[in-house]
Amino acid sequence: MTLEITGTAAVVFLVGRVLVGGVVAFMGLNHFMNAEDMAGYAGMKGVPAPGLMVPFTGGMLLFGGLSIALGFYPAIGAGAIAVFLVVTTPLMHDFWAMDDPEQQQNEMTAFLKNVVMLGAALAFLVLAGTGWEYSIATGELAAAAVAPLF
Repeated sequence: MTLEITGTAAVVFLVGRVLVGGVVAFMGLNHFMNAEDMAGYAGMKGVPAPGLMVPFTGGMLLFGGLSIALGFYPAIGAGAIAVFLVVTTPLMHDFWAMDDPEQQQNEMTAFLKNVVMLGAALAFLVLAGTGWEYSIATGELAAAAVAPLF
């Protein structure tokens, strides 16, 4: 079975791509705009070399978000977002280790938001093998990038 996203569905899919990709790209940009504060927080959470990891992961998010929004190598972009979220979510939002109930609730909310974004990244990863109307990359390019995964 081949999935085709055309007509109104293609427009709705574009809106979804822009919403998800735009938010993720903004998160990546935030890694650069607030690098010092984020590196301090990451260091407190035990991230090695936080001064290097914050901009590196910011680049992953910026590229991944723009990739989804524009349809430019979406398999690579969605994969970068998924890898970022799988690694950082339990490390940075370890709500189970918090003693303060308010801090525990804040970390659990952030953890669950990341899980939702991971679900979206995985869905875009699977859909990267289909043709995306209103995108920079054609379906053939996307399919060639994702084909080795399945």
